[in-house]
Amino acid sequence: MQTIAVPKLWTPQSFAHRGQLFDFLVPALAFHQKSIRHASTTPSTRPPPTPQLSEAPKRRKPLSKEQRAFLDSALRVNQAGELAATLIYTAQTPPLLRSHPHLRSLMQHMYSQEAGHFSTFNTLLARHRIRPTVMYPVWTIAATALGWGTAMLGREAAMACTEAVETEIGGHYNGQVRVLLGWIREMEGKGEEVGEEVRELVEKLKKVRDEELEHLDTAVEEDSRDAKGWPVLNTIIRGGCRGAIWVSERV
Repeated sequence: MQTIAVPKLWTPQSFAHRGQLFDFLVPALAFHQKSIRHASTTPSTRPPPTPQLSEAPKRRKPLSKEQRAFLDSALRVNQAGELAATLIYTAQTPPLLRSHPHLRSLMQHMYSQEAGHFSTFNTLLARHRIRPTVMYPVWTIAATALGWGTAMLGREAAMACTEAVETEIGGHYNGQVRVLLGWIREMEGKGEEVGEEVRELVEKLKKVRDEELEHLDTAVEEDSRDAKGWPVLNTIIRGGCRGAIWVSERV
């Protein structure tokens, strides 16, 4: 922990002697070396300054039952989604790199970001004592099968999988950010203090969302829409994501 040095307190005489400014300690006084050195002994007829009234501290209202329930389901489904993302990339990488070794750095980059997201939501679940979804075993099998299956169909199909998943996930995170920003505006409008954890959560969600949308853009650049049967593949994967989100929010 960084040690904060406590400044030595000076007497009024030492202010005049040293000619230093300590307005941050005594806001109502502004000592100027020249005026102190030649100050008159005649009593001042200037009225004393009017004391400034300090602003009343804002009250912090605890989250409502509905807000708490929203956060529980949001963080639970986010953690499940990031688990699935890491498993998709884990299953896709070996078959993809056998035929396209130049994708190694790209796959590593996207996997590392997803693993970071997964770690973030693991920490948040533990901090707020939120249980993970009971669908863990099912999502583990489904994500692994999706990743391996699309990789076996080829590079374009693997990228089509990423595009479809990130389209749904990016919109999902955007929705959560809008809800939390609405809470913040409402609290500020009522003169309530906004907890730092709420602001931090918004920033974390924005960061995760932006990285997911980066993956989407990368997938399109890597010819995701050239995959055979792309419209059908995209529709099926996006529908599966929406179903998984709906279930994980509830169980």
